[in-house]
Amino acid sequence: MKVLITGGCGYIGAHTTVDLVNEGFDVISIDDNSRSNEEILKGVAKITGKEIKNYRVNLCDSGRTREVFEQNRDLSAVIHFAAYKTVPESVENPLLYYRNNIDSLLSVLDCLVEFKIPYFVFSSSCAVYGNIDTLPVTEESPLKEAECPYARTKQIGEKIIFDLSKVSSTKSVMLRYFNPVGAHESGLIGEVPYGKPENLVPVITQTAIGKIKELTIYGKDYSTRDGTCIRDYIHVMDIANAHTKAVQYLVDSKNGSNYEIFNLGSGTGVTVLEAVKAFEGSTGVKLNYTFGPRRPGDVVAIYADNKKAIEKLKWDPQRDINEMMSSAWKWELNLEKKEG
Repeated sequence: MKVLITGGCGYIGAHTTVDLVNEGFDVISIDDNSRSNEEILKGVAKITGKEIKNYRVNLCDSGRTREVFEQNRDLSAVIHFAAYKTVPESVENPLLYYRNNIDSLLSVLDCLVEFKIPYFVFSSSCAVYGNIDTLPVTEESPLKEAECPYARTKQIGEKIIFDLSKVSSTKSVMLRYFNPVGAHESGLIGEVPYGKPENLVPVITQTAIGKIKELTIYGKDYSTRDGTCIRDYIHVMDIANAHTKAVQYLVDSKNGSNYEIFNLGSGTGVTVLEAVKAFEGSTGVKLNYTFGPRRPGDVVAIYADNKKAIEKLKWDPQRDINEMMSSAWKWELNLEKKEG
């Protein structure tokens, strides 16, 4: 089976490529590299022994996107990762996010319909839930007001796909994942943040190695056990495997409808401060950190009920917070060697 990954040079896209290839799938990528680097595919090739073709195409260009589908009429599935994802940037520049994230999705969906692609997996986010009333979050939890434009683009994207599923033969799965962190155990691929990192773990590793002077923890007066935000961290290779499992699930026609949603999380919440301590404990490296004001767009606490994915996708997340942190640190050390 041939699978197209949009954003295949990105963080989760590259790790999912590794998992798919290891499971016997043929993979191609579309990535304009505006917020990624094609160099990561060299790491993918070293891990898998397979060269991955990347089409350097901006998905908002519907004509060029269509050309890729035209050249690959044997596609069976598309996994759509390509999107801008920085919460503060989306707050500062909402139109950039609406144009990029929605227009790119529409281009891909047009091609799904025209070329009759049977299976589609959408990279969604726990951000669609907003500030949730009851934890843990299930797939039936009502969606609250989006806390930022990035989150709203994911809500809108899901709605667009839902509406299309009523009239299209394409079977779609929405994967709402929580906080992907860590890197491949080889240290050959990992997260390369666009500009200044906003996600916690890259900030932690860059602080530890000296690229960032100190880590700022945004808010220490939340109604949580230590006053810092609670998130559900999940290893990126466990997230990657869920995408492979989702494609297999669609192929095996185990879903009862053309549209299904799964939460991907560890099932437990970790505070920001606990994550910092896990890094220090698993690596032996002390972090220089301070507390700052709350950050606009951040929800207080969110973690997943992952029973549906475990039961129906036969997905089994394997790696704990210590392995997430130690693998991220290994990747950061390898990056430092390359840059040095």
